[in-house]
Amino acid sequence: MKKLITTLAFASLALTTGLHAQTTDAKTELAAKVVKLQQGPELDRLIAQLAGSTTQELIASWGPRLETNVAKANQQKASEALNAELKKYSDDTNQLIAKQVSKVSTDVLVPAYAERFTLEELQQIAAFFESPAIKKYQANSPELGNMFVQKLIDASRADVLARAKQFDAAALKIVGTTSASPKATPPAKK
Repeated sequence: MKKLITTLAFASLALTTGLHAQTTDAKTELAAKVVKLQQGPELDRLIAQLAGSTTQELIASWGPRLETNVAKANQQKASEALNAELKKYSDDTNQLIAKQVSKVSTDVLVPAYAERFTLEELQQIAAFFESPAIKKYQANSPELGNMFVQKLIDASRADVLARAKQFDAAALKIVGTTSASPKATPPAKK
């Protein structure tokens, strides 16, 4: 009898472990599917924004150097050359970040989804992302977002420009109108 109970306990443990492994594998596969389905045009925009922010940092760093270190007569040519290099950098950075999406999604999002959602919830989320309405939404989202942003810029432009003029007036009081230059030394007395 004792041997039968032990055998049943081991069989139950093996069955539970096997079911858990199957459920975990199914959840992981479904979580990976959900992660892939959710990555639409918004992800492309995020990648472009990340790459663009690093480009802006370079512009902020090298713009003043261009004005300081390059003679005025050569600044246009140097600016064009820098812009060409910035374009290459931006394209390369965009590709470098995009290459990491799959790995980071697999390493971070898939386990997080599998941990936080049940198998049934993941199935519902996958069905949501596979629905024709959501696919149409994802396809139209960039254009709709751009329309919104353009209208928002147009609607706020006058107020923002007025506020910029206020800032300029305040900055003029703080900084003044002339550039700082060393004081001229008085002529030497004879």
